[in-house]
Amino acid sequence: MSLRFKTVIGVALIEAIVLALLIFTVIGHMNKNAEQALLKRSSTTVSLFASTAKDPVLSYDLASLDTFSKELITNPDIAYVRILDANGLVLSATGSDSILNRQFVQDSNLKSVDDGIFDTSTTIAESGIEYGRVEIGINTDSINLGIQETRKLTILIAVVEMSLVALFSLLLGTYLTRKLVILSAAAKSISTGDYTKDLKVTSKDEVGQVALAFNRMTLALRETQASRNNFESELVELNRTLEDHVEKRTEKINSQILELKTANKMIADTQAKLLQSEKLASLGQLSAGVAHEINNPIAFVHSNVKTLSDYVDVYQKLVTLFQETRNVSESNRQKLLEQIQEIEDEEDIEFVNTDINTLISETIDGALRVKEIVKGLQEFSHTNGDSKSPCDLNKCLQSTLKIAKNEFKNKCTVVTEFDAIPLAHANKGEISQVLLNLLVNAGQSVGAEGIVTIKTSFSEGMIQISVKDNGMGIEEQDVDRLFEPFFTTKPVGIGTGLGLSISYGIIRDHGGTISVETEVGTGSIFRVLLPALDEGVDSKAA
Repeated sequence: MSLRFKTVIGVALIEAIVLALLIFTVIGHMNKNAEQALLKRSSTTVSLFASTAKDPVLSYDLASLDTFSKELITNPDIAYVRILDANGLVLSATGSDSILNRQFVQDSNLKSVDDGIFDTSTTIAESGIEYGRVEIGINTDSINLGIQETRKLTILIAVVEMSLVALFSLLLGTYLTRKLVILSAAAKSISTGDYTKDLKVTSKDEVGQVALAFNRMTLALRETQASRNNFESELVELNRTLEDHVEKRTEKINSQILELKTANKMIADTQAKLLQSEKLASLGQLSAGVAHEINNPIAFVHSNVKTLSDYVDVYQKLVTLFQETRNVSESNRQKLLEQIQEIEDEEDIEFVNTDINTLISETIDGALRVKEIVKGLQEFSHTNGDSKSPCDLNKCLQSTLKIAKNEFKNKCTVVTEFDAIPLAHANKGEISQVLLNLLVNAGQSVGAEGIVTIKTSFSEGMIQISVKDNGMGIEEQDVDRLFEPFFTTKPVGIGTGLGLSISYGIIRDHGGTISVETEVGTGSIFRVLLPALDEGVDSKAA
């Protein structure tokens, strides 16, 4: 078989393959474009129609729905229009009965259409609630007909082109066979890595241009090889110095990490000191009231002990006289008994016997009251770092109320509504500081007849504590800055401006949130949400 014949056959085969690929590509691209156009048209049509029909569906305006359906079906490729309510009841339907009686099956692409109608639908919804559904059928006959005509025309063009290519390849093969030997030899030289040989250009036609291109390619390959050799040398040098750069960079990063750890430790220490300072500041604000709360029970304990001391003197006199009656004559014993009787009548021994039990009971109660106040102060002021443990927030509130009692005494009414809530995994001292801050703020914001309401509740895994007051409220421009450090609405010298800021940080560290609702002249509500340790009944706090 001659080279010329092989050239003709080869070119024809290549052309056939290229044309086949072209035909399949064109037809596939055309099908894809037609399908995309159909999908876009159907999506746009059904969405716009659903938007148009929404108001009539919501108002159950069937006449408008029929009008809209008839207007839409006037389009030549719309086969049917159907509108249903949320329960599947047909509100309006336009189109032939044979089409409307079919079972609706949503089509996702052109291939899924087996009845010549592309079925599409969408819901009619408002605020997330589905009120109805729109179903539309689009006739695909015109699309399929266009695709078939294009396919026939493409195949016809391909056949004609193959015939022409076969004819011209026969003529071209005769000319090329004389030049291909030279080009083949040059290509073999280049393939072996020999870029030093150049082709001789003997013509100015395309073959000559190919020869020139070969020569330029050979020159470019030589330059590329030289450049590659330079790059390889530079890469070797770069690899040699790269380890030094990495080692220096690693040392610098380690140094920065150490500095960062030191800075973080300093910040943590500062935060702990700031937290403790705020605790002491809060206790300082309440010091007068706490002292008063301790002095009251101490005063009546002191008074009771003094009275008990007098009663002890009376009993000692009586005991001494009774002891003397054992060693005296009968006449002297009678005198002693009379003397004892006089003392009993004079001191009203029956009253003393009754009063002494009351005095002892009151003295014990007073001492316990002082003990509870001191214990509450110790728990509040104690610094225990990040230690967290199961915590009864109701008891925590009760303990904090004892510390802040004088803040409300003779000033406002405190109402407590404590529900049964689970335990929380919390730092008791930090939570007590947050609660004391909220209670003191509430007490300071109300007037003489103010009411402070404290509630606890549990819902969906979160414990809520709310502190509500009917005080003056907070100005709107100050609400967004309440939790900023050093911001305060109190007069200069009263408060540090850190209470709510620290409270915000404590609650966030416990995985909770703190928020405020306020209205000028009406009051404020501060809400604290904390995750519960366990939702089980066994873990609930009374």
